[in-house]
Amino acid sequence: MINGHGGNIFDKARDLDCDPMDILDMSSNVNPLGPMPGLMAHLHEHLERIIALPEAGAGSIIRAFSSHHDIDPNKVLAGNGTTQLIYTLPVALKIRQALILGPTYSDYADACRMHGVDFRFALSDEKKSFRHTLDAMDIEPGDTVFICNPNNPTGTLIPSETIESLCRRYPNIRFIIDESYLPFVPEGEAKSLIGSTLPNIIVLNSMSKIFRIPGLRIGFVVAHPGIIDKISTYMLPWSVNTLAQAAVNYLMTQKQDVSEFIEKTRTYLADEREFVMAGLQSAPGIQLFPSTTSFILAKLDRLTAEAVSRHLLNYRILIRDCGNFQGLSSQFIRISLKTHDVNQILTDRLRACCENAFS
Repeated sequence: MINGHGGNIFDKARDLDCDPMDILDMSSNVNPLGPMPGLMAHLHEHLERIIALPEAGAGSIIRAFSSHHDIDPNKVLAGNGTTQLIYTLPVALKIRQALILGPTYSDYADACRMHGVDFRFALSDEKKSFRHTLDAMDIEPGDTVFICNPNNPTGTLIPSETIESLCRRYPNIRFIIDESYLPFVPEGEAKSLIGSTLPNIIVLNSMSKIFRIPGLRIGFVVAHPGIIDKISTYMLPWSVNTLAQAAVNYLMTQKQDVSEFIEKTRTYLADEREFVMAGLQSAPGIQLFPSTTSFILAKLDRLTAEAVSRHLLNYRILIRDCGNFQGLSSQFIRISLKTHDVNQILTDRLRACCENAFS
């Protein structure tokens, strides 16, 4: 298994000799308000279903997802989280050379590496707050482009019309758009490419983050039916487990409740982003970058991400050391927003850490 991810809460709990739930995990980008009300009770009611196999092809949740988003079910495939889909795409699409817009989620490069695919990065500029300028980007040579939108770990968002314009200019190149964090963005539905009719756009959709159910592993890919056929050839049967299917069927039939839950989340995160940014704005030796989603990227001065992460872990606070992101350095950390009380603790501890470094 290729492992390019950050801190593992279970490993840290063993090091601290504590329960994993005793750690304030601000390294994981999940909804602090989740799971959605009613979901856990629904899963409990359907727990007995684990004694039987789930649907082999997850057809019912594909239909539910398609109906919820008003798209053709022949354009949708369900998987064991977007991670399974990311690692399936290089072999299913026979990708030869990929371009990855970075710094970004490590699994795009790891998936290419696993399958022997040549890849290169187009790295954004820190001076421009890591925003990509697609008009000036050298896309060719290559047959596939990976774009995380909004991007992890920078929190930047590329307008959907800008991406679509790029896709039209390069009709022979496939564009894989990972929208896992788009539900956190205000009016995210209108910014999604999930309904695009362009045949070279492939959209990844995750329920793990917005509904805070990463342990269930639920992901979808939306693309032209011909591309879906290619991907399905490499998908294992029973990829989506019974409880995951029960969760999707529940969530996709609670349209009004889901809409209200997501809107409440967006409002909450906007307030908490402002709170954390304001609390650290005048702290010495730390620069916070603008974000559109549930996490904030920060750059340190005089301190390393490893040193700050180690210091915060003494208080059982886990953040993301971004030193292993291509295009970042050992000075970068990522903070995932949680409840207000937890965000207050993090702000106080991180501010004190920075102040001590400059005292």
